[in-house]
This record gives sequence, structure tokens and C-alpha cells, in this order.
Amino acid sequence: MTAFASGVSVAPEGNLSRYLQEIRKFPMLGPDEEYTLAKAYRDEQSLDSAHRLVTSHLRLVAKIAMGYRGYGLPIGELISEGNVGMMQAVKRFDPDRGFRLATYAMWWIRAAIQEYILHSWSLVKMGTTAAQKKLFFNLRKLKGQMQAIDEGDLSPENVKKIADELEVSEADVISMNRRLASPDHSLNAPVRADGEGEWQDWLVDDREDQESELAEREELGSRRKLLGHAMKSLNDRERHILTERRLRDNPVTLEDLSQKYGISRERVRQIEVRAFEKLQKSMRNAVIDQHVHA
Repeated sequence: MTAFASGVSVAPEGNLSRYLQEIRKFPMLGPDEEYTLAKAYRDEQSLDSAHRLVTSHLRLVAKIAMGYRGYGLPIGELISEGNVGMMQAVKRFDPDRGFRLATYAMWWIRAAIQEYILHSWSLVKMGTTAAQKKLFFNLRKLKGQMQAIDEGDLSPENVKKIADELEVSEADVISMNRRLASPDHSLNAPVRADGEGEWQDWLVDDREDQESELAEREELGSRRKLLGHAMKSLNDRERHILTERRLRDNPVTLEDLSQKYGISRERVRQIEVRAFEKLQKSMRNAVIDQHVHA
């Protein structure tokens, strides 16, 4: 990772406004050029290719990072963490899967930023359950939909709506809202000290364009189809254990499964690992077949 990172040092430093202007200079890549560069990095570890892949997506990182600006953390740090996620995406991207790097990378970018926010907010004290994380990252959005962003304590009616929507307790909503309470900044605030340029100049519609939405739906459908086909390669016990351990929001424990099947926890773990490897192989072969016959 060290050599890779040194070859693609792109973190915003110093003047953020200047950084945002600079990343606009990096050209966007066409599908064929992106494919060639991705193969060059995957097969030859070409740092120059990796650098071009990362820098061509810095605007995507900045756009996603802007969506998390309401958590009171420096936007430059959020962008830096997003850039780390972008580099991780390039390292793991397989151009032969048939989809664009941006579609794959956005999940790595968001994950890196969210992990940084969770760490910075010390959620260990708040609780790190899936429900708590869901509440943490969706509370502001729901408050915005209810036009309650400027409220201090939420009204009982809004508390109940949010609690029902996110399937958490009303007490959790009230507690999280108070923890997240911090002054918002005007979108008309100047980016630079000299007053030139406003933050809203850098904002874009967060909604995906129709082409991106269609591509994501098609990709999701393709993945589900591949997964369903690959699951047929497993026997009943492998399929059940893999589903319970890796495909549920709240995974079943090894102990519970060991009691169900009358085997040791270590044996359950071995079956889970073997089933996952078989699933990966089956999906990989299916993707290769699709590419060959495309």
C-alpha cells in the first residue's frame, strides 16, 4: 500500500479552494482508456496508470465528501479519507467485470468517509450496532425531509416518525439528535477569505442521473442473478450456513449453527469458508463466461 499511495499522493493540502480548482483539470476517462489503465495496473502494477485512474475520479470523491459536510468535520479531511477509499477501489477493481470504476469506487469512498466520521464521533460511547449507525447517517436526511434541520429538540411527532422509519427507539432518536446538534453553515458562506466563491458553487445535485441509476439497477440485477446461480453450486448445508453467516443483517452465531447440525463450531467455520470459496469461484467463472460470450 505504501508504494501505491506514494505514487498517487492526491490528498488536499493547504488551500481547499485551490485544491477543488486543481482537480477539475484532470481529464475524465473514456471506457476504453479506463479499461486499458485498469488492466495495466492490475497486471503490471503500473503506478502511472493507478495515478491516472485515481486523479480522474477526484471530483467524484469531493462530491461524495460534500454530502457528509453536516457532521462538523473539516471537509478537507473528509476528502482525504475519501481519496484513501478511492485508492483502495483502484487496488481491488477488476476491469473484466464489465462495469465502470466509478460505480465500484463510490462504495469504497463512502465506506472510508463513514468509518472516519464514526471514529471521529467516538461512536463507541454511542453504540456501534447496525441500527445506531443507520440512525447516525440517516437522521439529518430525514430531518431535512421534514424541514426540521433547524430544530433543536425534535417535536414528539417527528421523533416518532423517524423512530418508525429507521426501526429504532424514540429515546435513541432523541439522544442521537442531541449528540449531532451543531451549527450549520450557510451555503452562501465564502470558500476563500477574500470572499470570492461560495460553497454552493461547488455543490451539485446529489441524486444520480438517469444513466447512472439505470447502470446501477442493471448491475444489481446482474449480481443477484449471478449470486442466485452460484448458490445452486452449494449443497443444502453449505447454502444454509453461508446464508445465515454472511447474507443476513444479524448473522447467526457459530454456536447456534453447531448445535443445529450437531458439529463443532470450528467445523461450522470450515464449512462456511469452503462454501464462500465455492461461491466466489462459481461467480468468477460465470463472469468470465459472460465476458467471453459478450
